[in-house]
Amino acid sequence: MDLSTIILPEHVFVGVSAPTKWRALQMLSSKAANCFGLDEALVLRALETRERLGTTGIGNGVAVPHAAISGMTRPRGLMVHFSHAVDFEAIDDVPTEWAFVLLFGEGGRGDYLNVLAAIARRLRTEGVLTAMRQTKSADELYSVFMSDTIR
Repeated sequence: MDLSTIILPEHVFVGVSAPTKWRALQMLSSKAANCFGLDEALVLRALETRERLGTTGIGNGVAVPHAAISGMTRPRGLMVHFSHAVDFEAIDDVPTEWAFVLLFGEGGRGDYLNVLAAIARRLRTEGVLTAMRQTKSADELYSVFMSDTIR
């Protein structure tokens, strides 16, 4: 799965501030709506509904808020680095530094699982999280995350 077709460079945001998980979901919904031409309220409702089923904080400072959105034809994503870690109630209790927002069509749940697996594999690559922590800009963060040379 080529993540660079799901998360584009212009869909990476650094230094985003949110005091709580629920406020973070509002901010993420707004950014996703603007990037993908979607209704913000619809995105927010979908992300909040999914989050109420259980945390999307997957650990190691990462959350992957995701939802099916009617009318979407392919998976789309955002990568966000928070200015201050947000408590997403992650499974390891580590506050969230990065959120990967994934939106997909109602028939695209298989696609979502492939994208999630690709993100997880990338984050498990030795040195990636350390290098991500050292980035200062959205361009740097995108380059580090997408790079095949980090080990």
